[in-house]
Amino acid sequence: MSESPQSLTVEDIRKLALPLGTRVVAGDGLLNRAVSWATVFYPETHIAAKTLQKGEVVLVAQPETDSSRITPDVDVLRWASDMHASGVVLSENASPALIAEANAIGMPVMVIPAGSRIRMVEKAVVSLLVDRKGQIERRATQIYRQLTQISSRNEGMAELVSAMARLTNKAVVVQDKRLRIIESSVQPQFIGNWDDVEQFLRNVYNLPVDMQDRQRVAEIDNPVLLQSLPTPGLARFVSPIITKNIGRGYLSIIGRDTELDDVDLLVAEHGAAACALEMAKAKAISDTEKRLRGTFLDRLLIGDVSQQEAIRQGERFEHDMTQTHLAIVLAWQGEKTPSNRRLETLVNGVVASHHASALVWQRERENELLVFHATDPKDSIESSMKLAKSFTQEVQRQYPSSRVAVGLGQAARDITAWRNSYRDAVQALELAARLHTDTPLYIGDLGVYQLILSLSDREKLIAFCQRTLGTLEEYDHRQNADLIKTLEAFFACHGNLSQTAETLIVHRNTLLYRMNRINEIAQIDLERPEIRLALHLALTIRRLLAMN
Repeated sequence: MSESPQSLTVEDIRKLALPLGTRVVAGDGLLNRAVSWATVFYPETHIAAKTLQKGEVVLVAQPETDSSRITPDVDVLRWASDMHASGVVLSENASPALIAEANAIGMPVMVIPAGSRIRMVEKAVVSLLVDRKGQIERRATQIYRQLTQISSRNEGMAELVSAMARLTNKAVVVQDKRLRIIESSVQPQFIGNWDDVEQFLRNVYNLPVDMQDRQRVAEIDNPVLLQSLPTPGLARFVSPIITKNIGRGYLSIIGRDTELDDVDLLVAEHGAAACALEMAKAKAISDTEKRLRGTFLDRLLIGDVSQQEAIRQGERFEHDMTQTHLAIVLAWQGEKTPSNRRLETLVNGVVASHHASALVWQRERENELLVFHATDPKDSIESSMKLAKSFTQEVQRQYPSSRVAVGLGQAARDITAWRNSYRDAVQALELAARLHTDTPLYIGDLGVYQLILSLSDREKLIAFCQRTLGTLEEYDHRQNADLIKTLEAFFACHGNLSQTAETLIVHRNTLLYRMNRINEIAQIDLERPEIRLALHLALTIRRLLAMN
């Protein structure tokens, strides 16, 4: 970025003085030509009556009528080239002949938006040439007005990003507070390196240090910072998107480090403000929808919603209520825990990353988070258990010092069964909280757990496990074997040897050998039902004791 008027180029004129929305139609690679002044040419006059200084920009007015045109646009272009003009600006669309001629002789040609007043354009160009600082301030106002109008017209974040890309001719990226990319516009020359750029942008530790704390980002002195990227020659202007004094996301203007300029800086600053309006509006809509969804689910759980109404409401939420659903209930364990709002944000993030279909609902009075998961009807328990385990894994990653209890209910094939699935999930949640475990518990396992927990003599339970499984555990420890793991898989697959071998990723013959070794070492007969029951019960007690 240079400061002297003599260094102004055609690109500077385009970005800082010509009307917003001006298009380059020819000579895009020649915009670095120096500009000395600007002159207006009226097509009603003869070329011979006009002279130019070297490096002037020719502003061609629109003729009052076609019949009043004396000089064709192609002749104006050739004259400008002969006079060593730096570029031509048209007030009307360029003809194909003019574009072809401009590319052939190497002359930048731009077209200003319809309705632009050519004398006002000339005034803006001259103002930039004689008073760069003042023109930049005027340009800042224009940019802010254009971007905020896009938001006020409800044209959305995508149009906002497109407008910023047009203003800067750079790549533009908008990210949310978790650095997920919401919208982006990528320039063709960056596509080969874009995967590396995105990977860099998604790492919070790559943000400037002042911007890493969302709670204090509003306090930084400079709202826009320049930062080099790992790809050689690339840099970005980055600005936090702030609403209610909290960082809600980040805006990046990305380009060659030698080409980032004053306009890019202005777009980063005012674009972030416009994005903040868009995000605030989107959040208000989301909060309203969340309240409506909560009211609807409250009614559903008390049995006040018919199947037909549920389907209609689901269409409003873009959720298929006719699918098989399973209730998952989560609650923080302990006294000092993160807020339920953070748990809700975490769960929504996991649901989105897994592309799962689910209704997430924070029940404040019950101090719990309810998820109705549209599960796989063929394997509902396994599908929802996988999602529930992802919740606990993400809790461990984000909040390693906190624990969450998770309960799963039975699968509900229709709306009338949702209440039962929720009630079952709460029972499983209560048991998980009692056991102080963050392993998700399924209601189907609840009965045997409750029976075992009712037995107060822990020493007898330990003795039973040792008597039933002790020789197998000792063998596994001594030989580094997997006989206990094999038994657990065997019962998980309901005694189906083919499924057990597949689960353990071993050949069926290998599994048969292990099962024979279990019989030999434990001196039992797995074909006897009472032996199977004792082993299955011992494995359940063993798992329960480990949880507790």
